[in-house]
This record gives sequence, structure tokens and C-alpha cells, in this order.
Amino acid sequence: MAFIKISEQPSLYNDLEKKSVHEIIHDINTEDKKVALAVEKALPAVEELVEKIVPRMQRGGRIFYIGAGTSGRLGVIDASEIPPTFGMDPSWVIGIIAGGDTALRNPVENAEDNTLQGWNDLEKFNICDKDTVIGIAASGTTPYVIGALEECRRNGILTAAITSNPDAPVSKAADIAIEMIVGPEYVTGSSRMKSGTGQKMICNMITTATMIKMGRVKGNKMVNMQLSNAKLVDRGTRMIVEELGLPYDEAKRLLLLHGSVKKAVDDYRNSTHR
Repeated sequence: MAFIKISEQPSLYNDLEKKSVHEIIHDINTEDKKVALAVEKALPAVEELVEKIVPRMQRGGRIFYIGAGTSGRLGVIDASEIPPTFGMDPSWVIGIIAGGDTALRNPVENAEDNTLQGWNDLEKFNICDKDTVIGIAASGTTPYVIGALEECRRNGILTAAITSNPDAPVSKAADIAIEMIVGPEYVTGSSRMKSGTGQKMICNMITTATMIKMGRVKGNKMVNMQLSNAKLVDRGTRMIVEELGLPYDEAKRLLLLHGSVKKAVDDYRNSTHR
């Protein structure tokens, strides 16, 4: 039986060029409302994955996203947001895209068609069995991703796949299949739309839940965020004021001295109990 890509079936809407802007944006919004419900159905697989990632990371393992085109870009974006948000070293969550960094801005011809290159790209990071590799492929058929996942499994590395099609080849190549079935795109086959939105939501869940379980959040606050601009310094200062009851200026001095809310609070409490 031939594999049918639901995500690439004809749009439910016709004659898009004849529609008003009002119609277009409301139609897109109608389709976007389906994404969260599709993600909800995939939550058991997301939960299983995070439960397996956390102990691996506690032993020094890393998360790798790997994908091509839009899927690859979204993995790179999620990985790049972990250091500023949670204060983790960039080596903990890594995004790899077919064609390398050039492909973030420009398409790289045939990059996604090489079944061996994905594993070659992973090997550059000395990947090992403590790591987790998450392949992202809306179509579910990307050779670059499938080849990487298959080789990872042969080497005892935990794998997962995020796709927009049920029973996709990429799902069969992974230990955990996260199938987020959003249906046909508003513009036929344009996976940057609903598929991309759902992929971003799932990546957010995976890394945010993992970072919380790794102790990078206290209460509901990003106590390990990087102090990379005035807004974040102010936010961190206010966290310390709330936590310790200090004047704003003293809280800011402690924050800048220690570099993170967590370190500032811990040092202050330790010093007052000596």
C-alpha cells in the first residue's frame, strides 16, 4: 500500500488569489486552530520522550535536533534559544540542518536527499549512547533525517521523530514517533504553515519540560537566564527583590556580581546563614 502524505494533500480552500485579505487571514486562522488539537493527541509520545531524555541529560547526554528545510530551521531555532533562556551551555541542545548553516537562509540543492550525510553531521559532535536525536520531517520521508535516525538506532542512541503524517517512514526509523496530524496546508504542501507551527510547539514542550526537570527553573521563573540586555537584567533584579526582599539597587548589584538569579540568591542565603 502506497504511503499517502496527508500534509501534502490539496488545500481545503480554492482560488486563493481571488480572496480578499480579510478572507485569507481568517481562513488561515481557522486552519491554525487545528494545530493545538493535533499536538494534544501527540502528548503521550512527547511525555514518553521527555521522561527518557531527562535521565540521559543528568548523565551528561545531549539533545540533537536534525532536519531539512523548515523542519531543520525550527530545530536550530529551538536549540539556539536554550542558552539565553535557561543559561545552559550551547553544547547541551544542538540543532543540525541539512546543508549546514547556509541552509538557514538559503536552500541548498539536494541536501535533504543524502541518506548518509545526517549521520556524518552527527558524528562531528562525537555523538554517543547518552545522547538523544530528534528527527523533524513534516513529510515523514526526508532521506537525510531517516538515514540519521536509522544509524543512531544501530548505535544504541535514543531517537524520536516529529512528523505530520501517520505511519510515516521517519516514524518507523525512530524509537518514539510523535505524529502531529494537522491535515492539508492552506497553501497546498506549504509545511512552513500548520506543520511548522506544530513542530515549534512540540520542540518548546520537549526542551522546556526537560530544562524544568533539570532544575533550570525555580517556581515559574527563568532563574538561570543569560543577562544579555537591560530588559533581562531588570527582570532578574525584580526576581531577586521578590525572592529576598532586598532593595532594587542591592538586588541588581548581587545579580551583576553573580551573573544569574539562582547564583545570586543561593550565595546571599548561604552568606546570611554562616
